[in-house]
Amino acid sequence: MTSATATEPILFVDHLVARYGAIEALHGVTLRVMPGKIVCLIGANGAGKSTLLRTISGLLPAASGAINYTPDRTLQLHRTPAHKIVAAGVSHVPEGRGIFPNMSVRENLDLGAYLQSDRTKLESDRRRVFELFPRIRERQKQMAGTLSGGEQQMLAIGRALMSSPKLLLLDEPSLGLAPILVEQIFHVIRTINQQGTTVLLVEQNAHMALQIAHYAYVLETGNIALEGPAPEVRGNDQVRKAYLGED
Repeated sequence: MTSATATEPILFVDHLVARYGAIEALHGVTLRVMPGKIVCLIGANGAGKSTLLRTISGLLPAASGAINYTPDRTLQLHRTPAHKIVAAGVSHVPEGRGIFPNMSVRENLDLGAYLQSDRTKLESDRRRVFELFPRIRERQKQMAGTLSGGEQQMLAIGRALMSSPKLLLLDEPSLGLAPILVEQIFHVIRTINQQGTTVLLVEQNAHMALQIAHYAYVLETGNIALEGPAPEVRGNDQVRKAYLGED
């Protein structure tokens, strides 16, 4: 049995290739996510960022390569069904949120805990979500489809937290949100991480992502073009020009 340590990744993606039909979207991507860290993945639209998260969470099969997850033992995610990946402690908040609009906020949250049989633990997880997102607590009886975009994003993240993940995959959490809500969402992501959850963040808002991340990867047309500690990537001339709009 292998346990994650400070020097061992909780997630190791090794030469991953992923395809949509005949189109290859990832061309041998290798990256590591260390436990207790926020790792961000930035890149242009169509670079393969969402594809990478979908492959890690089992929604898209890997064509080749390996995805190893090691919180308590080595688990090969590329050979594991999506529902077992969730059970192993990996939660995915997809781009577009994926909430159920005709169900209440409370029902959406409870769906995130469908694997949880311990009612005490379920109540504890729900309290944690309500502490992180007081608005969600206030609106728990509302239909999820009546929430604002920012509230729906809070709900999507809250639902993912209901399974007590060790690794949280976030795909474009700030997309379409007003600046003040973007600040709130990133503050919560940092808090979630400080509470012990490792985060792999895909985000087009490179400014915010690089502010809260410990380590960063730049994905370009299905390949890792650059990686390093987030402050170093933030200071890279190419990154500043291409993703931060700086001269």
